[in-house]
Amino acid sequence: MGFSMQPYGIQAMLKEGHKHLSGLEEAVLKNIDACKELSAITRTSLGPNGMNKMVINHLDKLFVTNDAATIVNELEVQHPAAKILVLAGKAQQEEIGDGANLTISFAGELLQNAEELIRTGLHPSEIISGYTKAINKTVEILCELVEKGSESMDVRVKEQVITRMKASVASKQFGQEDVLCSLVADACIQVCPKNPANFDVDNVRVAKLLGGGLHNSTIVRGMVLKNDAVGSIKRIEKAKVAVFVSGVDTSATETKGTVLIHSAEQLENYAKTEEAKVEELIKAVADSGAKVIVSGGAVGEMALHFCERYKLMVLKISSKFELRRFCRTTGAVALLKLSQPKPDDLGYVDSVSVQEIGGVRVTIVRSEEGGNRVSTVVLRGSTDSILDDLERAVDDGVNTYKAMCRDSRVVPGAAATEIELARRLKEFSFKETGLDQYAIAKFAESFEMIPRTLAENAGLNAIDIISKLYEQHASGNAKVGVDLEAGETGEDVCKEVSAMNVWDLYVTKFFALKYAADAACTVLRVDQIIMAKPAGGPKREQPAGMDED
Repeated sequence: MGFSMQPYGIQAMLKEGHKHLSGLEEAVLKNIDACKELSAITRTSLGPNGMNKMVINHLDKLFVTNDAATIVNELEVQHPAAKILVLAGKAQQEEIGDGANLTISFAGELLQNAEELIRTGLHPSEIISGYTKAINKTVEILCELVEKGSESMDVRVKEQVITRMKASVASKQFGQEDVLCSLVADACIQVCPKNPANFDVDNVRVAKLLGGGLHNSTIVRGMVLKNDAVGSIKRIEKAKVAVFVSGVDTSATETKGTVLIHSAEQLENYAKTEEAKVEELIKAVADSGAKVIVSGGAVGEMALHFCERYKLMVLKISSKFELRRFCRTTGAVALLKLSQPKPDDLGYVDSVSVQEIGGVRVTIVRSEEGGNRVSTVVLRGSTDSILDDLERAVDDGVNTYKAMCRDSRVVPGAAATEIELARRLKEFSFKETGLDQYAIAKFAESFEMIPRTLAENAGLNAIDIISKLYEQHASGNAKVGVDLEAGETGEDVCKEVSAMNVWDLYVTKFFALKYAADAACTVLRVDQIIMAKPAGGPKREQPAGMDED
């Protein structure tokens, strides 16, 4: 009889096959390591000179981008602690739409500093209490750094919008921010409602068309549909629109019916009545004053024939999201079945025309007057990857616009705010007694990561720049930041932010730092990881991706 060893302790309590990690070495430091790895990936993409990452996801789709939110979304992060950072980044992306990179990189830096403290013998709970004090103090200081007079702004004045949007677009597309900001600002201002707080991001659409370059990009008041018009009428102006969800075709009967036909005459009449019925329906639509029919489904050949006869333009929009947006643009009401629309159900467009852009036929629906509720930025570029990246930059711009509609306060950009926060927190840590002060000092040091990373990504001497910045800030110039362009020409790199015109939104910074500190504290609070044995059985397939909307 073989002697089998009986499990004892935690092994006896849990089912076999589980994993159990506890203590500082196994749990805390391993967690910190995983988070550091994640933030090392995103960190090199921070700032305008950030490097691109090439990510190929599980569906073999290629992403070439420096947008941290996209990168961490597509990396399937397995480690539970690193997942917390990913969630913090996602929360920032959903709340503000920009600054996900700052959140993840800063949280990684905080954890790296916490690791040093743990190795010197501090307990994680002391670090957490220090970090909590530090983030509260940071929020206080951040309020003091807000630029005077920036809280009142008119969100319809293009110049003011561009100053606030420039930094966030430049971090994605450096060197093209002027062209992009002007496009995005125009698009946003066009669809801005009477009460700017109700601005809806979904109302600024992006149409990506291959070919040309960024300078060919335009902006359309209305929608751009990526398909051709059905039928031969390709252009119509100042017309009423009827929208049918289920398609323009002869509808089959609800019940099954059998028709018994005795003679050829009856067969002829049967076909004629079907024709007459379709004609009657199309004529009813034409009589209501509609000149354009939009169908959500298939367009039957016979129906199309009569549409041509009554000079109706026919468009087909198969995506129901697009159809909904079309109704929003034109003010039409979508009807379920083909019937005579009431005057209230009709929408109005200024012009619908089919144009060929870069070898692709697109239908441009313009509605200039009367509550223009959707505008489209038409982006042009040479490859799909470039277009996708441009689209991300536009999305960031639009999200920043939404954020500034809620709170338009700005703080100095270009790492000026971070160095000032670092300096003031350092001073604050000297006044603290107790072990928290070491954690607060490390929190202050973590802010140096931002100017350091900006400088390193631009290929400049980071240590030299940080010491220069500290020197300037200590002498009272709280608005001195890193000018990355000056570094290339050999001028002085530290400049006044107002001279460079680089401002960051206060809300972006506020949430990014808050989420980062929260994520770091959450990771530090963990002292044991207990993983059950993964369930066996066939692996579940990932649900298929949704369409673009």
